[in-house]
Amino acid sequence: MSNKKNAAQNNPASIKTYKKDSSVSYALGAAPTFELLKKYPEKATRVFVHSSWERGAASDELFKICRFIGIEPEERDKAFSVLSQKENCFVIGEFEKYELALDPSKAHIVLVNPSNSGNLGTILRTALGFGIYDIAIIRPGVDVFDPKTVRASMGALFSLRVKYFDSFEEYCGSKDCGATGRAFYPFMLKAKLELGSSPLKQRCSLVFGNEATGLPDSFLNVGESVIIRHSNEIDSLNLPMAVGIALYEWKRSGKL
Repeated sequence: MSNKKNAAQNNPASIKTYKKDSSVSYALGAAPTFELLKKYPEKATRVFVHSSWERGAASDELFKICRFIGIEPEERDKAFSVLSQKENCFVIGEFEKYELALDPSKAHIVLVNPSNSGNLGTILRTALGFGIYDIAIIRPGVDVFDPKTVRASMGALFSLRVKYFDSFEEYCGSKDCGATGRAFYPFMLKAKLELGSSPLKQRCSLVFGNEATGLPDSFLNVGESVIIRHSNEIDSLNLPMAVGIALYEWKRSGKL
């Protein structure tokens, strides 16, 4: 077992409510914790199990993986009262936070100032489901390592590359974006191009605004702005729904 993991396990008083400036975060639930241990075992520092977790195939597999990577699961119910407000949470994985570069040769989702942890987690899981692995977040934006986000993603976070940028301009000028050949599709209510009217390019950035305000009008001059048509009975689609529809069309476009 590494000195880092030994130190964490020998410091029971170090369990504290998550804060954005914390060096570690938490995967709340068995499914997110399994994904953490399988995808980033080197980042995992501790695993807590609740005394009421029914032992069976899932617990046997968890303990097997933990032994393999040198972590001894801790049965500590207090950790759950501090870290999780969900009654059905029986496993928590603690891990060191990290940042990855985006792949400039792949399609990206760009989220401009997202503000809701649950929405971000849902978007991450949806992105993985449709085969987009690179997510750019323009600050200010919700913390991708907030345990609420990690839980809402069902562990999809650990299969993705997520990076923050201080502005959209910084993203566009970065190596992560790539120098040439990328198509930009800002999704806006004022856009003229209707989604589905022409195929979306495979190497592109699908750009979405804040849940409350959307993208500013300046994005009408970025690439080809796109609108998802819906009835006049609603003002707009919620952000995770809009992203899901856009990703379905992106995936479909690639098969034409």
